Amino acid sequence: MLPFDDIHAAQNLVVTEELKRDTELLAVHAELLDMDPFGERFASVLRDTIDQLLNGEITGRYDWANLNKTERTHAGTLVEINLQREFRFADGQAMDYRISGIEVDCKYSQKFSGWMIPPEAIGHLCLLVWADDYQSRWSAGLFRVREEWLNLGRNRDAKLTVKAEHRNKILWLWRDFDLPENVLLHMHPADRAAVFAQKSGQQRLNELFRRVQGRGIGRNVVRTVAQQKDYMKRVRGNGGSRSALRPEGIIIMGDYDSHRAVAEQLGLTPPREGEFVSVRVASVQAGQNVKPYVYLDGRHWAVANDYDPAEMAPNLPATTARP
Repeated sequence: MLPFDDIHAAQNLVVTEELKRDTELLAVHAELLDMDPFGERFASVLRDTIDQLLNGEITGRYDWANLNKTERTHAGTLVEINLQREFRFADGQAMDYRISGIEVDCKYSQKFSGWMIPPEAIGHLCLLVWADDYQSRWSAGLFRVREEWLNLGRNRDAKLTVKAEHRNKILWLWRDFDLPENVLLHMHPADRAAVFAQKSGQQRLNELFRRVQGRGIGRNVVRTVAQQKDYMKRVRGNGGSRSALRPEGIIIMGDYDSHRAVAEQLGLTPPREGEFVSVRVASVQAGQNVKPYVYLDGRHWAVANDYDPAEMAPNLPATTARP
């Protein structure tokens, strides 16, 4: 792991000498970065928690704005629970967790700086978490709760917020990092309407992979579009989207190592765990100076352009473990 100062220099963050003297804060900071150096596990928990609230398989929702007030209020509790489940934090006595033997409270806000801190957290450390599905960004940092650094509480629970001039007292772990994209939220409205206009779950998935190419599509998106319990079956070959779209030249890569290698050779970002990436390909004839390309089914293939005619797509390499 990078030295403390190098980590923050890499994120263009300023760390005050006052923060560097808080040994408990530094110990928790080091422990969290040791468990998740690049924030990938943390980001995955936030993505999964938002998807859990949306419950797309049952509701068909993909937009935070469609949550009711109670569901939004419950988001902070779910983030707290799901982070503890992922990282196996010990239960705290006064606060939510014990990390490196130190009491830490967890506060989530969908609005940056909107963390509501209870009076009993004064003197303790808070893990402040923010994620915004519209911006596809998230942050998490540690804050020593001091009364003079807080705005006085005005709601019925007397909860407090961090004064703007004291947000520099937050020791960031991950600042303004990428949140795995909510594809349905961010795709073009006309494309989204075309997907949901299809009558069956299988037809909707076919249209999704046809219209969203070269981008990671998470399982929750598949689940929301299919709205069927056997949604994974609708992606695979033997009647799923992979076989349905082959005549159009479209391949659908999953998170197998062999599929990820194909995506990399085609110059695409490979699917992460639980993701799919679709793309239309075209065969490359001998002598053509086309790169990048991949060798499949005895031929070379490259990402198709708008002028390439549709042709039967190659079979993807055999897979072993993941769906």
